[in-house]
Amino acid sequence: MTSEIRLAFAHPSERSEALAEELRDRISLRDHIREVDIGAFQAERGTMQRICFNIVVEVRLPDAGDAGGLEDDVDRILSYDTITEAIDRGLNAERLNLLETLAERVAEDILMDRRAARVFVRIEKLDRGPGALGVEIVRDRTLVALAQPDEAEVKPLVAFLGNDIFARSDLAAVLDKLAGTGQPLILCVGLGATEAPHAAHPAAQRRIDLLAIEQNAWVLAGQDKRCVVVATRTELDWSIKNGQISVWAPSKIVLDATEGPDLSQMDAAALTDWFAEEFEARTVISLGSGSSGPGRALDVDAVLQGMAILD
Repeated sequence: MTSEIRLAFAHPSERSEALAEELRDRISLRDHIREVDIGAFQAERGTMQRICFNIVVEVRLPDAGDAGGLEDDVDRILSYDTITEAIDRGLNAERLNLLETLAERVAEDILMDRRAARVFVRIEKLDRGPGALGVEIVRDRTLVALAQPDEAEVKPLVAFLGNDIFARSDLAAVLDKLAGTGQPLILCVGLGATEAPHAAHPAAQRRIDLLAIEQNAWVLAGQDKRCVVVATRTELDWSIKNGQISVWAPSKIVLDATEGPDLSQMDAAALTDWFAEEFEARTVISLGSGSSGPGRALDVDAVLQGMAILD
C-alpha cells in the first residue's frame, strides 16, 4: 500500500503531520460522537443517527520574542473548547442535509480564531451502512474567505398580511408605507382562501399546510413585482442586504430548524412570531384579516394616513 493510500485512510493527525509545510503545533479531537438529525434522504428526517468527529487544528507557534513562551497560561492557547463549540454551532444553526456542509462550517468557524492556521475535519455516519460513511476536508486559513462581522446590525420589520390585503386596489401604497420605514421588510402570510387537502399522517399534513402557505406567498408576490419569494436563510440574508421586499416561503427553514415551532395545528400567527424571533426582527406587525395575530395589530387605513409603523 502506497503512502498516499495509507494517508487517505489515516487519522487526520497523521495527514496533518505528513502535509506540514512549516513547524506548527497541533491540537486534536478524536472520536467525538454526537446524535443528530441529518441527511438528504426522506428516511433520515426525524431520525437521530450517530456521527463521529475527528478534527485536528494546526496552530501558530507563539512569537519568538514572547518572554517565557506560553507561561502555562490557558488564555494564550487555542482551547479544545474552540473545536467543540464550533461543532455545537454547526449542529444547532439548522438541520443540514450534507456532511460536507457541516464539515465546511465547522472548519471555517475554527479558522475564525486567529491562532488556527489549518484544520482537518473528518465526519462519519456510523449508522447508515456496514461501515463508517464520511467526508474529510482540509482548510487553510490563507485560502478561506472568512466571514467578517457586519459593521452595523440590521434588524428587519416582519409584517403579517391577511388575505384581504391582497385584494386591495391600494396594495402598492400599503407596501410603499411598509418599505418606507428604512428597515428591511419581510412579509409573512397565512393559509390561502382555498382549503388545503387533508392527510391522515401529521407529518404529511404539516408539509401540506406549509406548502399551502407558500402558494399564498406566490399569490402575494404576483400582485406586486417588488415582492420576491424567499425560502432559505441565504436568500433572506441576500434580500435583506439588497433592500428587497421579501415574502417568506416557510417550508425549508421550518423543516430544517433544530428547534422548530409547534406545528401540531397550523397557526400562521405563531409561525410568524417564531420566524421573527429567529431573525431577530426589530418590529412585528399584522395588517388586515387575522390582524389579531402576530405582533402589533395596525389598522391599514391608519397606516396609509401616516400612522407610525415602528415602535
